[in-house]
Amino acid sequence: MFNYKERREKLYALMEAEGVDLVFLPKHTADLDYLTGTERRVVTFGNVQYTHHWVAGAFLHPKHEPKFVFPRMIVEFDSPNGVDPNTTTVSELDDAHAKFKKVAESFGKVKKIAVSSRTWGETIMHIMQVFPDATIVNAEELVNKLRRIKSAEEIKQMTTACHLVDDVLAQVEGRVNIGVTELDLKTEVNFQMNERGSKTESFDTAVWSMGPKNNRDASDRRTSNPIVGGMGVSFDFGSVINGYCADFGRTVFVGDPSGEYEKVYELVMAAQAAGIAAVAPGVPASQVHKATRDVIVEGGYGDWFRHRTGHCIGLDVHEFPFISEEDHTPLEVGMTFTIEPSVFWPGKVGVRVEDVIVVEETGGRKINQHPTALVAN
Repeated sequence: MFNYKERREKLYALMEAEGVDLVFLPKHTADLDYLTGTERRVVTFGNVQYTHHWVAGAFLHPKHEPKFVFPRMIVEFDSPNGVDPNTTTVSELDDAHAKFKKVAESFGKVKKIAVSSRTWGETIMHIMQVFPDATIVNAEELVNKLRRIKSAEEIKQMTTACHLVDDVLAQVEGRVNIGVTELDLKTEVNFQMNERGSKTESFDTAVWSMGPKNNRDASDRRTSNPIVGGMGVSFDFGSVINGYCADFGRTVFVGDPSGEYEKVYELVMAAQAAGIAAVAPGVPASQVHKATRDVIVEGGYGDWFRHRTGHCIGLDVHEFPFISEEDHTPLEVGMTFTIEPSVFWPGKVGVRVEDVIVVEETGGRKINQHPTALVAN
């Protein structure tokens, strides 16, 4: 599906420009997936690891094929796409450091090595022992320059993921009624995503109600309480298709919406529309955030739009750059990111919307297709 060799050639050009001799990427990172097709396992709540797990990853060098180092248990039980022939297996009774060092030193003199920012600390300690005089830099700064620009095939996968969650909410939103529990709705969302082909949830699915009948905040996303009338019920969930993520949200009202809810709902939807309208190649990410936020500030609810406007998305659900006030990265054609304004005012009102946007020559295009019109059951 993807040309991994071509991706690596682009990385090697960046390495040469930055004077980087070698790159190490752990197996659990999307960077390694992006550059080699090494499939990541579904994330668990706690660590899943084996003896010598710190070795798990691959070295990338312009003059060599990627060289993988895996503990035996990964080779045996966590390699669904098969084992690359350039793999060194570290068994339980092996001297893991010696095997790791032998592979690392096979690339010759290394003055600067780029290591994923998600590398385990134990791995870093061993790399420092192998290359005591080398400078260690952040590999994410190199790989993200490639990953932030999605190819047509990547956008196709993300479109499938986004349309999947559109369909799920269309199936579920009619069930948002008095007496149904938030846990019931969350369970149904996850079932529907898996039934439609999602590998897993791209993050923990959340369904929560906010409004005048409780003092709940958006940080409290875990409950089995039944839905009550006069409240907005917000959804935040995402699917995964061939490793690519969706991130999506809407709010459904239960009962007859109050005047304040209708006002806030219109503000939030107008804010998203303003953010999308601000998207164009060359525009700083922070400017999209400002365009989105200004609508809610001018509407009098700025204190309750409490988070960034969005984040890039792809093989990870949160990627750089961010659509946030501190991030002045110029947008480029092929970038994909969320625009997700909200008003979360505990005890008063809660409304959110979230869709994935792709940057095109003519501006921003919303990938999701689910309507943003107010829904009240």
